[in-house]
Amino acid sequence: MSSSNTFYDPKLSYEENYKNGPFGDFANKEIYKNKGKPENKFLGFPVFEPFGIPAGPLVNSKFVNAALDKGFDLVEYKTVRSRKLLSHLWPNVLSVEIEGDLTEEKAEKGLMGHFKFNDPPSITNSFGVPSMDPDVWQKDLAKSVKYAREGQVVIGSFQATVNPEHDNEKYMMDFVKTARFVKEAGARVIEVNLSCPNEGHSNMLCFDIERSREVAYRIKNEIGETPLMVKISYFHSSQRLGEFVHELGGIVQAISAINTLPAKIFDEKGNQALPGEGRFRSGVCGDAIRWAGLEMVKRLCTLRQEFDYKYEIVGVGGVLNAGHYKKYRKSGADAVMSATGAMWNPFLAQEIKKLI
Repeated sequence: MSSSNTFYDPKLSYEENYKNGPFGDFANKEIYKNKGKPENKFLGFPVFEPFGIPAGPLVNSKFVNAALDKGFDLVEYKTVRSRKLLSHLWPNVLSVEIEGDLTEEKAEKGLMGHFKFNDPPSITNSFGVPSMDPDVWQKDLAKSVKYAREGQVVIGSFQATVNPEHDNEKYMMDFVKTARFVKEAGARVIEVNLSCPNEGHSNMLCFDIERSREVAYRIKNEIGETPLMVKISYFHSSQRLGEFVHELGGIVQAISAINTLPAKIFDEKGNQALPGEGRFRSGVCGDAIRWAGLEMVKRLCTLRQEFDYKYEIVGVGGVLNAGHYKKYRKSGADAVMSATGAMWNPFLAQEIKKLI
C-alpha cells in the first residue's frame, strides 16, 4: 500500500504539505453532488450524512475545501492555538507493524514504524499540534466556512498553550481567548481538544476532570449558543469516564472519542523512530484502534442515558469503510469521523453514501 494517493503526503514535511497540498485525488477539483435535501442533523444543523474528517490532517482551507468537495459533510479545520507554534521534526507520519488490536501490552512492548504503509492502514502521527498565528488561521478558517455547501458543517478545533510560568489562570484565559477567535472566524461548531499530551494531569487534559470542567464551563460562557464539542482520549477506567461525563455532560453539546492510543515507536534498528525529545511514545490511529473507539461510543451512550444528558456522540477511530461506519452508528454514535481511512481513501464519504 503506497502513500501516493493520500491527500496528506507522509514523505513530505508539515510545512511542505501546508504549502503545496492537498495531494492525490483531493487535488483534482472534482465536486461530488448530493441528491435531494439533507435529511440528517448534527447538533441541529442539516447534513446529508453525519460523517466527516476530524481535526488533524486538514491543515488549512485548501485541504478542508477539498474534503467538502469530495462529499465529507462534517469537516474539521485542524486544531489551532492563540499563537504560532512549529510542527515537530519530520517524519510525522509512519506506518506501524501490528497484528490485530493495539492493546496496552503491545503498546508498552513497542511497535516498529516505517514508510511501508500496510493495508488496512495503522499509523502513528506526531505533529505537536502546530499552529499559524490567529491573523493567518482566522481568515483561512473563514474561507472554508463560507465555502461549505448546503448540508455541510465546518468545525473549528482549538486548544490552549501552556505558559512558561504554568499559571493556571493564564492557561484558562488562553482557552477562552482562542475559543473567541474561532467563533469570530465563523465556525458553526467549536471543538476544544482535551486529548493531546502535555496539556494537563497524566499528560492529557481530559484525565484531569476538575480542570476539564473549568475549561468547558469558561468556554461555553464565552461562545454562548455556538455548540461546544470536546475531544477526549480512551478512558481505561469506566469509573473515571463516568465522573468526566457527570461533570461535563451537562455543559457541552457533543463528546468526540477517541483521538489516538499512545505506544512506543521504534525504527528497524530498535532506536526511537521519531526524532526529538518526548517523541519516544506517539499516538497510533487507524485499523488497530477501532475497538477502542467503538467501546467508548457504547460507554458514552450508556452514560448519556444514565445521567439523562442530551450531548451528541461523535465516534472516531479506525473507520476505513462503510461497514465500520455502520458499526459506529449502531453502537450509538450520532456522527462518525475518519482521519486515517479518509487519508488513504478520498472517496470514503461517497462510498458510505452509496451504501447507506
